[in-house]
Amino acid sequence: MTMRRRSLLRWERCAAYAVVGVATEVVFTGARDGVLRRDWRLQGHSYLWMVPIYGMSAYLFEPVHEAVRGRSLWQRAAAYSAGIMGVEYLTGMALKKVVGVVPWDYSGHSRWVLPGGATRLDYAPMWAVAGLALERIHDGLADVTVGER
Repeated sequence: MTMRRRSLLRWERCAAYAVVGVATEVVFTGARDGVLRRDWRLQGHSYLWMVPIYGMSAYLFEPVHEAVRGRSLWQRAAAYSAGIMGVEYLTGMALKKVVGVVPWDYSGHSRWVLPGGATRLDYAPMWAVAGLALERIHDGLADVTVGER
């Protein structure tokens, strides 16, 4: 009996982006608190809301990556940073409307916070790097195959 191979389906890639996103956020918040607050427990955190938000990368990031693949590094980085901050703002404000709070509210943490607290403009370089890293993740997920009977 031969086993056929297939690429990951979009919903499977969605789950992969969610896992990678939440794990990255936990590492980032733990490391940030270690450096800024001298909290050497390195206790990172995320929010359950982030699972579907990071999972949306399969539906939002992948088409953008395909569209800008041939552009220069700085153009891709700028597009990713703007797109990620746009999604961050829209999802944050949607959550504020539905549940009454932006879970990651940045208010009071920087002078570059947009009204509502959902986005920090000073994080633009970090989001640019995150978008460039997502290119590799997207390309890697495209190479993953699973067996089917």
